Amino acid sequence: MTTPSQAPLSVPDRDRAIHALERAAICAERGVADRPVVLVEAADLAALSAADLRSLLDRAIVGQYADEALDSLLATGVLDALLPEIKALVGFGDGEWRHKDVWKHTKQVVAQSVPRLEVRWGALFHDIGKVKTRSISPDGEVHFFGHAEVGARMFDKLERRSKLFGHEASLRDEVRFLVLHHLRASQYDGKWTDSAVRRFAREIGPSLDNLLCLSRADITTKRPEKKRRGINMINGLAQRIAELAELDAKQPPLPTGLGTELMSAFGIPPSKKLGDIKRALELAVEAGEIAERLEAGAYVQFIAERKERFGLA
Repeated sequence: MTTPSQAPLSVPDRDRAIHALERAAICAERGVADRPVVLVEAADLAALSAADLRSLLDRAIVGQYADEALDSLLATGVLDALLPEIKALVGFGDGEWRHKDVWKHTKQVVAQSVPRLEVRWGALFHDIGKVKTRSISPDGEVHFFGHAEVGARMFDKLERRSKLFGHEASLRDEVRFLVLHHLRASQYDGKWTDSAVRRFAREIGPSLDNLLCLSRADITTKRPEKKRRGINMINGLAQRIAELAELDAKQPPLPTGLGTELMSAFGIPPSKKLGDIKRALELAVEAGEIAERLEAGAYVQFIAERKERFGLA
């Protein structure tokens, strides 16, 4: 008799993998499938080239009914075989310590985010770190401290294993960045100083639009008023960033004539050192250490109190 451990493995079947992936793509585009569920194994998916695998997955992830596509990938075993980190979200939230079902939440975030690859893939992976970070406080409250950072490390491990984004380093890096920073915009409460808003925009950099899109999609509350407030807050942050960028383009943060004042106060000739001091001072303004567009004397005093930092000691 053949024991389970001795049972022969099924022969890898490329067509079976394509069938399962195309089924998910059809679900994403039409909301329903016109073909039966066929279970796949990891070996079936491995028979596909990375380009073929990604092209079908991309169709599934950016479709109008991406949530239906994800259910199809679950039903056919693709998540088990290829993305176990996503499969682990299924049912996570049931049991003794109940909280928002992370699988249902993830599907909703993917489906209601803009159909852009960077945002959709970021939405799929944004909460994978919750499985490893759930904790329960003495009062019974559920927490997921550090799940964004853990999720980014999990994404690194997933990518080393699957090489899903191996031929698109820029997309891989953007998805990881969104996973790592997906909570940042939701921390905005309308009370940030202009310097804090500028610092946020500078740190997020060219990923700003993708991050804000993901943050809006991450609001899945069923309470309309709460959802409206959350989206309005993120839109308010976007508006402040745009307004400050427009203002900064017209008005430099430091006053005109400051260079002359610095040369006089510290005996510095026109030189690269003077330029370095002014750039360091601009960074201090951006960091909120000193306000922008003050009288020149305020910046001279600021530097005089920190001569060593500015290379004047």
